[in-house]
Amino acid sequence: MTVDFMDVFSKRIGISAQSVPIVTRYDVTMELRDYLLLMIGPYISSLKTIRGIVCTATKTAPDRGNWSENDFMKDEIVGILENCPWYNIYDIIELVYANISYSAQKDDFEKDVNDYFLQKGIGWKMTQGTIEYRGDDAFEEKLAESATILSEAGLDTSANELKEALKDLSKKPDPEITGAIQHSVAALECVAREVATSKETLGKLIKDNPDIVPRPTDEIVSKIFGYASEWGRHLKEGRNPDYEEAELIVHLSASFCSYLSKKHFPISKTEEIEDFPF
Repeated sequence: MTVDFMDVFSKRIGISAQSVPIVTRYDVTMELRDYLLLMIGPYISSLKTIRGIVCTATKTAPDRGNWSENDFMKDEIVGILENCPWYNIYDIIELVYANISYSAQKDDFEKDVNDYFLQKGIGWKMTQGTIEYRGDDAFEEKLAESATILSEAGLDTSANELKEALKDLSKKPDPEITGAIQHSVAALECVAREVATSKETLGKLIKDNPDIVPRPTDEIVSKIFGYASEWGRHLKEGRNPDYEEAELIVHLSASFCSYLSKKHFPISKTEEIEDFPF
């Protein structure tokens, strides 16, 4: 008997996975390696196609003596999944999405992937076929809110800088920590320049215009700029910011972007809001 996974109870009534705290990001669990073939099955039934995707992502030559879709080919795929570098698993997921023929099935696969990531505490998410950084719920909500507010205000450069910060956090196998810091603070600097009608750097601008944010939070903005200058631009050998520090700076910058935009640009300058892809 074949079970139609696409028509199970939770899917029919629209129940989504509940988020749990993130426990895995720059790694992959053995459970995901083992489950991935089951996840792919409802969308790509051909073992040859799956093997081609897996071999392409891992740069592994397929077994020339194994061309029949049988348990030997399945074992070959499983062996590659169990032993490839962690980031190749996410490459495979992206390639599977690209090889699904119908857009509705692509959407279903993406939802399955994201539900799995949420339920298993994996710090990634898929957006239109691309695996991207996923923070905790508060972080995600703040970034989404900030991007929408910036877009409504017509501050597209700032919104794009936040997008670039997210991309840097999402880079595999290693995040671009300094890039994330630079882009997030650049977003804040762009908004502050609009508010103060200034071309100065954020540090000089906030010193000359401390009242654009409630005091004494002007000191926080100044410290953010100082941190970005030291850790995001002028690095010293053996002193590198860690991931959590970059996430903090991105979060703080996004929060100040939201405040400045809502405070000083309350009326939309654009008729349409561009969706923020995360």
